[in-house]
Amino acid sequence: MNIFIAGLSYNINDADLKDLFGEYGEISSAKVITDRETGRSKGYGFVEIADETAGQKAIDELNGAEYDGRTISVSVARPRTEGTGAPRRSNTGGGGFNRGGGNAGGGGFRSRERY
Repeated sequence: MNIFIAGLSYNINDADLKDLFGEYGEISSAKVITDRETGRSKGYGFVEIADETAGQKAIDELNGAEYDGRTISVSVARPRTEGTGAPRRSNTGGGGFNRGGGNAGGGGFRSRERY
């Protein structure tokens, strides 16, 4: 069973998650999600527990619990599906201001020289 944990303290690491959920059953994996650029925790993670019953017990007992000074939210992780959710951001594409020019009213910012 794959479990999603939100609201984690930024001090929590993979080993901490494994320890927290380890009392409920055999942990296949425990991963705190981090920012690619900074390496800092994003405040959520995933734990995979081999046994469904043990996983459900962990969810029932840990959802809403306080861990490292924060109230965590624990639930069954939804599978990732392609093509759903918010579109990925891109650095390509046009902006919104200063398109066009002249007296046709194209831009968003006005030059000081006119006023």
